[in-house]
Parts: sequence; C-alpha cells; structure tokens
Amino acid sequence: MSNSFSLNPNPLVQFLQKPTKEFTKADIIKFVVENDVEMINFRYPGSDGRLKTLNFVINDLDYLDSILSSGERVDGSSLLPFLDAGSSDLYVIPRFRTAFVNPFSDVPALDILCSYYTKDGEPLESSPEYTMRKAHEALKKVTGMEFEVMGELEYYAISEREDLFLATDQRGYHESSPFNKFDDFRCEALRMIAQTGGLIKYGHSEVGNFTLDNLMYEQNEIEFLPTAMEDAADQLMIAKWIMRTLAYDYGISITFAPKITTGKAGSGMHVHTRMRKDGKNMYVANGELTETAHKAIAGFLELAPSLTAFGNTNPTSYLRLVPHQEAPTNICWGDRNRSVLVRVPLGWTTKGNNMLCDANPLEANETMDYNLKQTIEFRCPDGSADVYLLMAGLAVAARHGFEMENAVQYAKDRYVNVNIFHDEHKAIQERLEHLPSSCFESAGRLDRQRDIYEKYGVFAPRLIDGLIAKLKQHNDHDLRNQIKDNPAKIMELVNTFFHCG
Repeated sequence: MSNSFSLNPNPLVQFLQKPTKEFTKADIIKFVVENDVEMINFRYPGSDGRLKTLNFVINDLDYLDSILSSGERVDGSSLLPFLDAGSSDLYVIPRFRTAFVNPFSDVPALDILCSYYTKDGEPLESSPEYTMRKAHEALKKVTGMEFEVMGELEYYAISEREDLFLATDQRGYHESSPFNKFDDFRCEALRMIAQTGGLIKYGHSEVGNFTLDNLMYEQNEIEFLPTAMEDAADQLMIAKWIMRTLAYDYGISITFAPKITTGKAGSGMHVHTRMRKDGKNMYVANGELTETAHKAIAGFLELAPSLTAFGNTNPTSYLRLVPHQEAPTNICWGDRNRSVLVRVPLGWTTKGNNMLCDANPLEANETMDYNLKQTIEFRCPDGSADVYLLMAGLAVAARHGFEMENAVQYAKDRYVNVNIFHDEHKAIQERLEHLPSSCFESAGRLDRQRDIYEKYGVFAPRLIDGLIAKLKQHNDHDLRNQIKDNPAKIMELVNTFFHCG
C-alpha cells in the first residue's frame, strides 16, 4: 500500500488508492462487489438542515448500476419549502466523491450524498447545495482564487447528573477526564467522522458546563481543517448526523442549539476562511495580512447583517448574540480579539522564532512556511445555520469585497484591537454598526442586500423570497424584551428549537 493513502482513515480511500475527488461509478461498484456491501443509502439535505435518507437493497449488478447512474425520484415539496406541489418531483443524483461506509449499519452499507435536479435534468436553481456551487464559481471568476473554509461544531452533551469529579461551572475549556465526562463520546465521533471523509483538526471540551434539574450539561467542540467549500459543507452535514446517531447509541442527548439556558455559554458554529491561488494562501504574505485579506474582511463586514439570514435562523440565535459575551454583536474585526465579528486568529507568523527547537533542543532548526495556517474567522453563525447557504453567503461576501469601492479602507476603519465593552472604549462601540437582534430584523437586512446575492444568478430570487418569509414568520422583532424576565417562556422557546439544524 502506498504511503500517501496508508494513514487515511477512510476505508474507500485505502481500498481504491485514490483521493475522494477522483471516485467514479466504476470505483463505487468495485468497492461494493469486493466488500460484500448489501445496501446503498442516498442522503440529501432537507429545509430543516438535516440529512434525509433513501435506502436501496442491492439485488444484482444491473440494479446497482441503475441506482448509481440515474438516481431516483423524490417529492421535493416535502423536502424543500420553495417548490409548488404541482411541479415538485425532483431527481436525487449521487455525488460519488461523497461516498462513505455507514459506520452504524449492521448490514454492510455505503452512503452517498446527492444533489437535486429538475424534471428537465437541470440542477435545481433554489437548491442550497447548488447555490453554494454557483457562489464559488462566481467568486473564482471575479477573483481568480479558490475559497476554502472549515467549521467549528460546538455542542452540548446531556445525560443524568453524576456527582463525581464535577468540572467547575463555566470553566470547562480543554478540561480532561475525569472532569470531562464525554471525551469517549467525542473521540469516537472524531474517529467516525474521519472514516467518512471528514478532515478533522481536533476536538476538545469547551467552556460551558452546568447541572440543571438532575441533568448534566457539558459543552464540547469538534473543529475541521480548511478545504474546498463544497467539501467543507458536506462534512459538516455528515458530522452532525454521525454525532446525533452516536449520541442515541450512547443513550445521551446532544444539541447544537445556539442557546439552551440563560447565563450559560451558548454554542456557535464559527467558520474559518482562506483564499488560495496556485497553492498559496492569498490572505498573508511575509507574516502580514494582504490586500486580498482586507477586501475579504470588508465583504464579510458589509454583508454581515444579511449573512445572519443563513447562519442564525431561529429566535434562540439572538439569545446568544447579546452584548458583553464572546458571541459578537458589533460589526468590526480584529486580531485575536474574541469580542469581534471577524477575527484573525494567531497564525504562526512570528519571524525568527523557531518554537519547535526551543521546546525540543535535539531538533534541527528548519525554516518552515506556515502561511497556509492563517485563516480569517466569521464568528456569528450557530448550529441553526443552513450550512450550504451559509457557505454560499460567505463566498458572495468575499467576492463582494473585491467589487466594493475603497474596500481596504472600509476594513481598516472597522478594525478594533480593544475590548469595546469596557467603559473607556464606549465611543468606539457607538460608531460601529450592529448585527440584527431578531430573525425579523435579519429578514429585512437580507431584503435590503438581496441584489448582491442575486448577482451573477447565484441566489435564485424565489429562494431569497422564501427565506425572508420564513424568517418573518417567527415574528420575534421584540422577543428579547418580551421574555427576558420570563424563564418559562425562554425554556419553551429553547425546547422548540433544541434540535435545530
């Protein structure tokens, strides 16, 4: 076995000796035949952000070839809200690069993500996944660069209270066992996600932990590596399905909800981005942020109010996005500053300091290029996000930064290197714009900026109309004030959206 694939945890990659992006129909058939696979499962996202499933029992080679070649019909009106029932039949067509061995099935099964196509055999214009593809193509056409992203999945694991080795309330960051109770679950999830093709960076316990009504709540996080935005979105969808299914097997519950009680840490889904050309990270050069980075930041900031329509999609999102917390409310950016909306995290750009040699005197002093590690992080999204539309929106925002006048200056004017919630910096906070405070307000901001998303035919007008209507249906424009002193109402809201996304 060649070294390039011997450490890859994905069984298909090891067996076929090629990366997932090169998978063909013949490869899938070969794996099925030689590994005694008995079932094929098609999976595709619904409007609720969860993967839906269609199961096939393989009875002969002709049937297997037919499944993989022509896909199958589905009722689109039951899956996506922006279709007329009278013309809702859609095809789901498998994307072979997404194939993975089902880690839960007792019967040997291969799962494949699918794309939606119309009766005419064309990609469904309002499909979130196709919208993301169009957004990436438009960005590449305008900038000549590829857009790469990676997500951070924060979640709470919940089980019956255990009094041995309780972690300190809201002090669980990077805690180890026995104070971290769900590290076995997290590590098993990491292993399964990697085997299905997810590019894992790491996992760890997060800040939030508390006990309530004889239940124990513990916050953890799984973070991915940057990759092409299409693949990044797919792996987030698969990861959430794996984690929920695994939690069910463990007899515990998990939630990606942005807020599950007052006074405790909420859960976000921060997204890191980078733009590449000819294998180089265009965000940084010689340890400094480039003009490309400043333009992308400008786009993220200007479209931030409407990006919440894709990344913060239910009323509990706006219980997390409140002042004086790590979750952002002001539209600004900074270096390593966790109170800002767009953050430039520590990027290994220190010059002339070989930390490895200092920690390990036996290692030779080597000059390494760490530029690919530098990302720009967008911090307001949460687990309610439509993953595909969020990635599409961020690609539109990055592209928009290149089409703005004076984008670099726009970004520099919104740079903040202090904690703006301190009284001495009140003047800075007052000059900054703010994120929406409700789904209703988010809908209005999307309507105001919709031309930018619809440019180049990226977002279908029907899709934008549907999103605006869906957000406004929450009628939550004054919800914060209405429920702030009503714990019962808050918990009723939390329970409604507990398994969002």
